Amino acid sequence: MGTALVYHEDMTAARLLWDDPECEIECPERLTIALERLRQRGLEQRCLRLAAREASEEELGLVHSPEYVALLRGTQALGTGELQALSGQYDAIYFHPSTFHCARLAAGAALQLVDAVLTGAVQNGLALVRPPGHHSQRAAANGFCVFNNVAIAAKHAKQKHGLHRILIVDWDIHHGQGIQYIFEDDPSVLYFSWHRYEHGRFWPYLQESDTDAVGQGQGCGFTVNLPWNQVGMGNADYVAAFLHVLLPLAFEFDPELVLVAAGFDSAVGDPEGQMQATPECFAHLTQLLQVLACGRVCAVLEGGYHLESLSQSVCMMVQALLGDPPLPLSGPMEPHRSALESIQSVRAAQAPHWMSLQQQDAAPVLSPSTRSPEGSISPLLPGGPEFKAPVVQTEAQAVVALSSLLDQLRLYPTPPLRTAVALTELDAALVLPPDVLHWERSAPQKEMQAWARPHEALAQDKSFNALGKVLYLLDSILDGQVSSGIAATPAPAAAATLDVAIQRGLSHRAQRLLCVAVGQLDRPLDLADDGRTLWLNIRGKEAAALSMFHVSTPLPGLLKGCDPVTWRRLGWTSQNGHRDPAPRAGVNRPRTGRPRQCPEAGPASTRRPESPLACADGRPCSPRPGSKQLSESLTPPS
Repeated sequence: MGTALVYHEDMTAARLLWDDPECEIECPERLTIALERLRQRGLEQRCLRLAAREASEEELGLVHSPEYVALLRGTQALGTGELQALSGQYDAIYFHPSTFHCARLAAGAALQLVDAVLTGAVQNGLALVRPPGHHSQRAAANGFCVFNNVAIAAKHAKQKHGLHRILIVDWDIHHGQGIQYIFEDDPSVLYFSWHRYEHGRFWPYLQESDTDAVGQGQGCGFTVNLPWNQVGMGNADYVAAFLHVLLPLAFEFDPELVLVAAGFDSAVGDPEGQMQATPECFAHLTQLLQVLACGRVCAVLEGGYHLESLSQSVCMMVQALLGDPPLPLSGPMEPHRSALESIQSVRAAQAPHWMSLQQQDAAPVLSPSTRSPEGSISPLLPGGPEFKAPVVQTEAQAVVALSSLLDQLRLYPTPPLRTAVALTELDAALVLPPDVLHWERSAPQKEMQAWARPHEALAQDKSFNALGKVLYLLDSILDGQVSSGIAATPAPAAAATLDVAIQRGLSHRAQRLLCVAVGQLDRPLDLADDGRTLWLNIRGKEAAALSMFHVSTPLPGLLKGCDPVTWRRLGWTSQNGHRDPAPRAGVNRPRTGRPRQCPEAGPASTRRPESPLACADGRPCSPRPGSKQLSESLTPPS
């Protein structure tokens, strides 16, 4: 299996036929230059190239009204003056005699990609298309978008392939209100969008682009909006949004397919977004999404109007889809204060609907939705489910709260040393890669003696010396000098060394620690079951949840013999690996500034059906427990 690249040169045919400074940025060169850069880097050649097909009118009808499709069909016979007049009836739209054909190819490319991924022909892929789609609504073109390509693909995946849980990640810099409107009452589609908002002063100027728009009816909690209230957001802000909002919800949702509305106007240099995220950041974001849905990721191009930034970002995303390691992120890795406010606000708005966000935000934090653009402070949103009443904070209290959140969300630059190896005896035949250092240094003697004293197994010289190297390596990782490491210790001292390493990590600076023990290695008896450590033991032939933070599971293919209670505690329903999700609680201005008319959330309690979908190798999708104790481990140690 590999990566598909879906494209058709006819999608470059539509172009602006009259003078319109607002629309001229959506040009054919967006595709031709991106494709040229993919070829220059040898990336197109590594993909399975698929020629896009036209979506049928029946497929377009999955989202759009027959009258709207007929209207678009009629544009093929219109003259320039008639096209300009029709375009003026919509917000930021231009029509061309080839628009209907191009837009059908764009929607068809998304459908073709989904079919290729869900039939196992490829693992993932990118549909390189125009016109974009995420603003388009049931009966209205909007913001350069004609047919809603991603929404049509999601409906198609549900109808043709029987999917029950689809995640849509929209990282375009504009809010994809078209997708939101289409799925706002649908609990089978989780829609996540970040977008430039500036307290409602940026296009499309919608109140429903803010954090408190969480869906309607049964879809309450399945719309997640993360508004950026200032420009200049960078790599740290985007990664923090993924780690602290999107991924916890996505793992709990457990999607069978990930669709990406891949707009690169959120990258550095774009005149629409005015953000600072580098192209490399999108490789990291793509890699994070690939851990979901057995790696089934279908990306569909949306915006992106700085041709160089767009083409570089497309290349970075394709490299990640192909499995190439992403380049290190550059620049300061500390989120902006405004980004932290937005992240906290969306977590507060979504906490009632998601276990993974409950009881994690103990104190209310200043919210962008409750702070006016002029800076005045009003009553705050609750920070978690235990919030009882509105609280008015002083400016000083708000600063303290934000500083606390900053400590939780702080991201660190890439350490100078990627990998270090600490061995008891270096085998002369062992040849290490050039970027891997053989670690000879050791912790101070007195510190080693203090840690080793309670363990008889560490009294032997070889075990004691190995402990010193492990402690020094661990401290170097926690201090940001080394990214990762491999350490060897004599077998009789393995359990004692691991016990010391865990205690050292927790006492040094780590807030939460994930321990994965492969083989016959027991959990230390004195390890507190306080939520700071999650112990996952991979061994044997039976799964067991011995406590909230102590889980044992066999290697893939050996899972059998569990009693029903254990299966439920692990978040699964049966021995076929299917998950049993718990029910959940439950006047616009145009882009140009011209006034325009634009087309009760109740409690939701849904039980999604079990999915028959299997991985490409025939196994059921790997179950991802959505319980609070496992989702908490998604947050990396500080």
